[in-house]
Amino acid sequence: MQRWAKWILVAALAAPLAAADAQQPQGGAQGAAPANAPAQAAPHAWLFGTWTGGIFPATETEGAACNAQPTVVFTRDVVMRVSVLDVPYRQRLIETVSGGPDAVDFRLAPAGAAIPPLGNRLPPDSAFGCANPNALRVERRGPNEIFFPNCAEFPSPLKRCTTGN
Repeated sequence: MQRWAKWILVAALAAPLAAADAQQPQGGAQGAAPANAPAQAAPHAWLFGTWTGGIFPATETEGAACNAQPTVVFTRDVVMRVSVLDVPYRQRLIETVSGGPDAVDFRLAPAGAAIPPLGNRLPPDSAFGCANPNALRVERRGPNEIFFPNCAEFPSPLKRCTTGN
């Protein structure tokens, strides 16, 4: 029953993110923003939503099958990744983001130890397998494909989960 609860939670989180992503501007004319324009988008807004693959090559990228089991979920303040060892996703809070349209560097808040059997140690999959467990670089390889360079736990590219419309 816990397994179904995990996927329901992910689907509930992913649906508004997918809708928000669809409303993101895809570029356009440069110039002054209108007075009633919303605040500038986060530098990682192009990442918002659910992504599959990374640990293994991505297979299903459309519809409910992908959104029910994403590998990584990006929001404005949090990056969540699937846990190989446990049902819940590992959640990392974002401290800072810098970058542009094709690469973003995240500095993540240090993760606290959360598994009593391990004592004060972090769960082995609490980071992304990068050299610095509190940093993550994301590079865009195509319109719906990203990669985490030099992160051993994510050797394959990730692909965006789409609605299939």
